[in-house]
Amino acid sequence: MNIDFEKTDGLVPAIIQDAKTKNVLMLGYMNQEALTKTQETGKVTFYSRSKQRLWTKGEESGNFLELKDIKLDCDNDTLLIAVNPVGPTCHKGTDTCWGEENKASYGFLSQLEAVIKDRHDNPDEKSYTSSLFKKGINKVAQKVGEEAVEVVIEAKDNDEGLFLNESADLMYHYLILLRAKGYSLEDVVKVLDERHK
Repeated sequence: MNIDFEKTDGLVPAIIQDAKTKNVLMLGYMNQEALTKTQETGKVTFYSRSKQRLWTKGEESGNFLELKDIKLDCDNDTLLIAVNPVGPTCHKGTDTCWGEENKASYGFLSQLEAVIKDRHDNPDEKSYTSSLFKKGINKVAQKVGEEAVEVVIEAKDNDEGLFLNESADLMYHYLILLRAKGYSLEDVVKVLDERHK
């Protein structure tokens, strides 16, 4: 890695990202000595501008940042460091230095899950989703089966629009089934992750 420490007076920003969730946890600064110590120990070490010394994140709290990967940006003056955090990252006790919860996000699917959870927890007579929950697990499971068959049928034809629409219907009903069973997409991802290991 050819880091340009000279461009930034010996210190480069180090963006700390959770290796699993991909959430940004904090920002620190490193000099060459901090980077070397991080690589040698596997625990992220910064250069403290206020204390004018090296400090390993977690040296007092035990909330270490276990190193997984280091990437250098296109200008060779900023690091992206992937970590497995041990406990909260912020000194204020929060998961991130922005006060956010460090949980996995699957973009729009996470938003859809939140809507489905709300329809489950706060039923609305006009909501199709709420009506499925009201009909019970058998009806929800039946809908997933029907949508799966429709995906298979459309996969054998050449109408890509219908195939994608049926796939979306399957995903939507599957998320409803997960909620009905008390699970989330994250639970399924954990199983897949364990299998991958």
